[in-house]
Amino acid sequence: NPIVLLEFNEKGGEIFAELTQRNVGKPIAVFLDGELLTSPVVQQPILNGQAQITGNFTPDEARQLVERFNAGALSAPIKLINQRRVSASAAQDSLNQIIFAGLIGTAVVLLFMILYYRSLGIYASIALIIYSIFTLALFKLVPNFTMTLAGIAGFVLSIGMAVDANILIFERTKEELREGHSREEAVNEGFKRAWPSIRDSNITTIITSIILYAFTASFVKGFALTLGMGVLVSMFSAIYVTRTILRAFTKHTS
Repeated sequence: NPIVLLEFNEKGGEIFAELTQRNVGKPIAVFLDGELLTSPVVQQPILNGQAQITGNFTPDEARQLVERFNAGALSAPIKLINQRRVSASAAQDSLNQIIFAGLIGTAVVLLFMILYYRSLGIYASIALIIYSIFTLALFKLVPNFTMTLAGIAGFVLSIGMAVDANILIFERTKEELREGHSREEAVNEGFKRAWPSIRDSNITTIITSIILYAFTASFVKGFALTLGMGVLVSMFSAIYVTRTILRAFTKHTS
């Protein structure tokens, strides 16, 4: 029959030796967190810190007993503090709310850009819509990708990063126009001067996203993945999409 071997450290061996000397022929109960695991009978004093438990164990029972011995007592008891039941429709309601909030936020940002930058804001809004389409298409290409609530939050935040890049470009372009440059020269210089700031801020965000994805729980991974991918696409959008649209605008109006 299978047997279970026990080995004690020095202090545990001394305690167990004293215990077995006083209880030869008697059972010694072993408890884990108040639950009885086993109660073997002491056959003889055990003085070397090594013991074995014999009995009519099946291999599975012996293996289970070893696992429970190795588990040890919990460092602290588990208490139920709070319990909530969530209906099956709760997640769908939360999803609808965050999508609605994202659409409202994006619409407000587009309206602000159009009102503040006028014609430039219209072209930037077109570039932002193209950016959103590219990003969502990229999400579809990722194998086994599921858009979670945290993922949607990361995507909405990446839209804000894309808007930030456009604002930097526009402000630099306006500075060049004030200095008397032509529109085409102002656009080129505006991109040239804004690019280092856009690059550095996006790279730091991407590094943060990588760290979050590598060292956090699965719920946060969705946020980190969509944010990182969105920022990468926003860099492409700022360099190529917005720049191409503004160049076409300046040539059309010149």
